[in-house]
Amino acid sequence: MRLLVIEDDATLGHALQEFLIEQGYAVDWLADGDQVQSAVAGQSYDLLLLDLNLPGTGGLDILRRLRASNEQVPVLILTARDGVEDRVAGLDAGADDYVTKPFELAELAARVRAFGRRRAGQAQPTIEAGALSFDSVGREVRVHGERLPLSVRELSVLEMLMARAGRVVTKRQIVNSLSAWDADFSENAVEVYIYRLRKRLEGSGATIQTVRGFGYLLEAGSAD
Repeated sequence: MRLLVIEDDATLGHALQEFLIEQGYAVDWLADGDQVQSAVAGQSYDLLLLDLNLPGTGGLDILRRLRASNEQVPVLILTARDGVEDRVAGLDAGADDYVTKPFELAELAARVRAFGRRRAGQAQPTIEAGALSFDSVGREVRVHGERLPLSVRELSVLEMLMARAGRVVTKRQIVNSLSAWDADFSENAVEVYIYRLRKRLEGSGATIQTVRGFGYLLEAGSAD
């Protein structure tokens, strides 16, 4: 998943970006709300984490403009405004969820995971694909119950493939989902991670097929 954090507090914005990157997401960060519209127009995001108390154009106005332009990206509001009327105003403006500051990072991570499940059409926090099982809470993959050691990037790529098992995932989709503005992550890098994953999955019964000219497809099966 690729996330955009809009937070003018530099300390909090940087901390959120680093924390969410550690969770396996690609994360861009803006401190200026006036840049949101152009950022969303130029890049496909899976979730926006939007502070309301921004200098210049406020968070609610940003949200209203996004929805008025028919931008459907999910929005999670982060704000110190904890009154019922504030929550109602945010939701009525088009927000999908609301977290009040101060909040626990564990709760924020759980809410982001929930958005990821909705995006993938999943109801459960675990993705099953043949002998493979991905735990989105513990951030680990198991094969027949045995933990598969994977790097953060390998885990994120495999998560995408498992969520779409039996369907093609393009290189561009992987790059868009896992790269951020300041990251050097290209289609060539995708090939490297696919190669590593194929090695990791040997004996699991699951294979990653190359669909020439399109991308990759995970075929799940039982281990021998």
